[in-house]
Amino acid sequence: QVQLQESGGGLVQAGGSLKLSCATAGRIYSSSTLAWFRQAPGKAREFVAAIRWGAGTTRYSDSVKGRFSISRDNGEKTVDLQMNSLKPEDTAVYYCARDRNGDLNPSRIDEWGTGTLVTVSS
Repeated sequence: QVQLQESGGGLVQAGGSLKLSCATAGRIYSSSTLAWFRQAPGKAREFVAAIRWGAGTTRYSDSVKGRFSISRDNGEKTVDLQMNSLKPEDTAVYYCARDRNGDLNPSRIDEWGTGTLVTVSS
């Protein structure tokens, strides 16, 4: 299994920025997809952003396009999520995820991190 550990969460004001990082351990195949999901209290876990490990191609949910940017460092084996122009509705626990088949179905994710809390005040 590939271990995932998120960091960088915190409290920010609306309009501010925050950068999350996901440290990985173990082998990540080039065909794998690394992704960020989030879950607000009382809400279902939802997709945020993803990147193909080998190709580096990215995908974003409509709600974060133009504001968030996902990247990875193949040498350090880290996945970052730069979040700009944050809104109160971005408040959630953010989870790093590894998806072997890349379909990004939250019920079919192969491995999850334990999450980091992001709180955006109005």
